[in-house]
Amino acid sequence: GETDSVDYYFLDATSFLKRVQAGNFLEHATVYGHSYGILKSEVLGKLRAGRDVLLNVDVQGAATIRERAGEDPELKRALVSVFLTPPSANILEKRLRRRGTDAAAAIQKRLSVARQEVAQWKNFDYLLISTSIGEDLRRMMAIVDAEKMRPARMQPPEF
Repeated sequence: GETDSVDYYFLDATSFLKRVQAGNFLEHATVYGHSYGILKSEVLGKLRAGRDVLLNVDVQGAATIRERAGEDPELKRALVSVFLTPPSANILEKRLRRRGTDAAAAIQKRLSVARQEVAQWKNFDYLLISTSIGEDLRRMMAIVDAEKMRPARMQPPEF
């Protein structure tokens, strides 16, 4: 379901490491032997063009982004964090089993990680307890709309 507005760059390991060392990534991680990162320049470019930027990252990635935003006033002004979680571990387990893509051991590992990660919700600006994709999207857009109306983000009316 990704759109054309998402920019992917495929780098060899050496180029990726050079960019990490240069501080080019807003956030990066290596998962199952594959390295991923969000280029700070891409995010800032979109923000400067007046676009909304939504990033889907795990709690570690969100912590890194919050840290980077603390060092950069432009990112700090734009950052709004939302913790999205199922209502319970039981519902998460049912969703994972319904997918049919993971073995039982993998599901148990994911549930264990989820139990640890859910404790991080207090570090986010919003807590969004998932119900359905449509409702989650509606509520996420309500957050985006509300954040756009904060006085610090608005231009005053001309009188």
